[in-house]
Amino acid sequence: MSNPETKGRIALVMPRLSRYGGAESFAWRLAEALARRGHAVDFICARCETEPPEGVRPVVVGRFGGLRAIKILWFALMAERACRRGGYDLVFGMGKTVNQDILRIGGGPIATFWKLSRHAWPAGFPRWFKMARRRLSPSSWAIHRIDVVRFRRTPRLVAVSHLVRDWTVAAFPHLDPAAIEVIYNKPDLARFSPASEEERLALRTGAGIRPGQVVIGTAATNFALKGVRSLLQALARLPHNYVLHVAGGRGPGKYLRLARELGVADRVRFLGRVEDMASFYRSLDVFVLATFYDACSNAVLEALACGCRAVSSARNGSARFLPAHWVFPDPADVPELAAVLLRVSAEERPDPFVWPPEVPCGLEPYVEMIEQAIAR
Repeated sequence: MSNPETKGRIALVMPRLSRYGGAESFAWRLAEALARRGHAVDFICARCETEPPEGVRPVVVGRFGGLRAIKILWFALMAERACRRGGYDLVFGMGKTVNQDILRIGGGPIATFWKLSRHAWPAGFPRWFKMARRRLSPSSWAIHRIDVVRFRRTPRLVAVSHLVRDWTVAAFPHLDPAAIEVIYNKPDLARFSPASEEERLALRTGAGIRPGQVVIGTAATNFALKGVRSLLQALARLPHNYVLHVAGGRGPGKYLRLARELGVADRVRFLGRVEDMASFYRSLDVFVLATFYDACSNAVLEALACGCRAVSSARNGSARFLPAHWVFPDPADVPELAAVLLRVSAEERPDPFVWPPEVPCGLEPYVEMIEQAIAR
């Protein structure tokens, strides 16, 4: 990409300037890329948690109030004020803000999230209590109201997956799906590659995996949302040589209790934070994401890049890149989940995943979009 003829004053708006978290890391890298190309970049945020990229000026509007709803509304108000004072050529929004020239939609509307994720909690009081808390939460209604306003005011919308676009249009029918561009996150696939059979056997031995075991793996921070309960129930339906390894998360106590109740406690490992995810994927027979809601999981694509079979629920934006028979519709359908895992584990390992060249992804399309808008 050649250097732009027109240099602009650009505001990137997000609550946190940080490199921790998928959306935050993307925002940091986009700011860096724009500054390198000679643009004057301000990063409007509530908190600055890391050093900004060279040439990027943080504009910290702070946080106010003890309630989350107040913090959300305060940031929307103060970010709007900072944008007006800054006189920017272009404002690029990535948070819950009402006015911007371009808005990157990193997840679907909150009402859609409520609807799809409710079955992640057990039926009865746990589910009722969770839904009641959500519906009574002032912060939930603040987010919903901001969604209503920003989707009417923002002239250009970009979704991180086709699934997020479809969720957004379903919740706000006045939007034209053809007018919402889709640019995927592109994981660093250079870090992930298949292992030879000898390397794979060595990894499995080092991980304490016994000969003959079929290892199902998943990665989760929010165990409920990522369907770990469904996976434990599915494991109880699989042959005894099938085991489950869970990377990430913390406090697995209630899931260990459930594993004991199901009689599979000796077939489950909660590994906590895993630093070397490439080795984790390479040691598996099948990677599974039984998620109830996921805008576009990188983990599925990383596992594929390591030559691992990977299955996912249809409620994940990156399931678009999987063979149709590796995608199951409902993560709460335990018999179907068990059947998919049993079937796919017997299939040949796939060729390493290569990003389809016709699918826009990564930072470059955003940089080009912003520079074209400034030039106009």
